[in-house]
Amino acid sequence: MFDCAKDVRAYHDQEVTLPKAEQDQMRNRRDANRSRLRNGLAKAGEPAPLEFVKQGSYAMRTMTRDPDNDYDIDDGVYFAKEDLVGERGAEMTSLQARQMVRDAVDDGKFNRAPEVRSNCVRVYYQAGYHVDLPVYRRVVTKTVFDDEIHYELASSSGWKRSDARDVSDWYEDQRANSADGLQLRRINRDLKKFARSRLSWRAGILSGFGITVVVTERFRQADREDRAFYDTMVAMRDRLDWNLQIAHPVTPGDHITSGPDDTRARCFRDKLTEATDTLQPLFDADCTRERALKCWDKVFATTFFSERLENEKRSALTAPAIIGSATLLGQTAAAAAAVSSAGGGRHA
Repeated sequence: MFDCAKDVRAYHDQEVTLPKAEQDQMRNRRDANRSRLRNGLAKAGEPAPLEFVKQGSYAMRTMTRDPDNDYDIDDGVYFAKEDLVGERGAEMTSLQARQMVRDAVDDGKFNRAPEVRSNCVRVYYQAGYHVDLPVYRRVVTKTVFDDEIHYELASSSGWKRSDARDVSDWYEDQRANSADGLQLRRINRDLKKFARSRLSWRAGILSGFGITVVVTERFRQADREDRAFYDTMVAMRDRLDWNLQIAHPVTPGDHITSGPDDTRARCFRDKLTEATDTLQPLFDADCTRERALKCWDKVFATTFFSERLENEKRSALTAPAIIGSATLLGQTAAAAAAVSSAGGGRHA
């Protein structure tokens, strides 16, 4: 396979992963939203949250850059079960808890009002991103020896046992047990970027979380970044050829996909096949760097790789001129020094 390892790594570092400035903006948005919710709850006389827990791709650090700022920040908000009671002392339903959070976070300054969704409250921002607030309650059960604690999500089907931290912990375990946890995360980001590289794909392709699960199942570590990406794509495609169902990694019995012929998983599998086919010229003995980089451009629907080659060509052309100028300057300086040491010039 023609070696484009440095190019694939450069694409990840420059076009895929979020730069520090954007990461800081994400954190600021999250913190501002937390303050807004706390203030809204206090103003309405509602219970204060026990804590907030970042989750999803934001917590796992697998978010990718998006030119349209289509970012999804997941930030779970946790309450004590005993605090979530209605006006007459009855236990809040999962819908009432989400409505309470929606009302508290809506300070009237949004162009689009926050919405109650099936498993969260969604807050929309004019810049294009949104913050999802899943609502949890902490349940404490008294036992003979100690208190047992578990958490439940306010879902569309009622209070469902779940905890955002479980998924983040699972992902860190997967990385720790892999051959190269840092490379796994980079390849994870690259594949999510690939899946969102065409606007026409986004509505019908496997979710980012689904991609993450399959990446952890079939990650193929390699010394070369391009080889790791390609081998992982092939392994994921073969896995989905065999079975389109993807089990939830921390919720027994739950699936990310909707059945044995899930359309989103099938779409992702087919796009992986197209990508691996696109890269086949890299295995030809006469493959050139120009041809190889055009193939990578096609995979990611970008011009990054070809532009990288053009920059290399321009640098190669200007380098001799720069070296020549430096040599000339050096010779001139040497001549001047010689004249000075001989007596200071012709008027001495």
